[in-house]
Amino acid sequence: MRAMLLRAAAPLAERPQPLEAADVPAPTAGAGELLIRVSVCGVCRTDLEIAEGRLEASHYPVIPGHQVIGRVAALGAGASGFAVGDRVGVAWIHGACGVCRWCRSDRENLCPEFESTGCDAEGGYAEFMTVRADFAHAIPEGIPDAAAAPLLCAGAIGWRALKVSGLRDGEALGLTGFGASAHLVLQIATRLYPRSPVHVFARSERERAFARELGAAWAGDTSDEPPMKLAAIIDTTPAWKPVIEALSRLEAGGRLVVNAIRKDSRDHAELERLDYATHLWMEREIRSVANVTRNDVREMIAAAARWGLSPTVEELPLERANDALARMARGAGLRGALVLRVSDG
Repeated sequence: MRAMLLRAAAPLAERPQPLEAADVPAPTAGAGELLIRVSVCGVCRTDLEIAEGRLEASHYPVIPGHQVIGRVAALGAGASGFAVGDRVGVAWIHGACGVCRWCRSDRENLCPEFESTGCDAEGGYAEFMTVRADFAHAIPEGIPDAAAAPLLCAGAIGWRALKVSGLRDGEALGLTGFGASAHLVLQIATRLYPRSPVHVFARSERERAFARELGAAWAGDTSDEPPMKLAAIIDTTPAWKPVIEALSRLEAGGRLVVNAIRKDSRDHAELERLDYATHLWMEREIRSVANVTRNDVREMIAAAARWGLSPTVEELPLERANDALARMARGAGLRGALVLRVSDG
């Protein structure tokens, strides 16, 4: 089968084409697993973190990709809940133990044996992949493949971040960074909290204009002062500077939720600006979100179907996965999400 392989991690400056187009044997479905013929796979910043080595894969070579939409091609022994031909999605959460105290308290995202798609297990930058049937997600009719893919991570982690923020209707929300996740969070927030104005901090005017187009009450640069203090801010950037800036934008009792799997070590000096009185006093809080649960993914899919959410996507063929990572690395100027087309589904 066709696949894009990461044989070793390295900064893109050293290896601008980290993924290798290869012909590899197709997997077979094991006990309890589904074999999926992949139609599309979304491109996530986490894929870039893996390619550059800030997030280490459990093995190399590895096939990245964890926002996967496809159809069931075969069922392994004992697999249930799906039939051949069903349209399914695979998200970042590829497995968890099911018995630890985190799994037993609806926090499988924190499981010590958490297994991630495209990092611990082979992902969707390939024609076929496997997943445990109980970690696959049914995709409702009416959501096109390319629009469904970003819901599985960008949408699901944004959904989780919004829940963690504790926002109440009427309170002001901030979004720092305006990529694939934030452009969905904005659309979710305007439906869940119709009286809450959303303020967006983004580096490029193109992103700021896009945010206003989607309903942001205000959009400015990271260093700009919003028209009011904010009750909650969700940060989706890879850097520390926006975190420090965001803390100073919070009202008393405000909450900053950091939605990033890694932060860039090159701007650690920004942390020296952290001042207790300015940034943390008055019971301001910092929370992180780690991974997602299956319930996060399924709630996001259901909400998208219910509200008719329309992720903005740009499709590229699978063979241009390196171009997609390069654009992700450049950061500013992306409009919504990038999605790789693997097959016609």
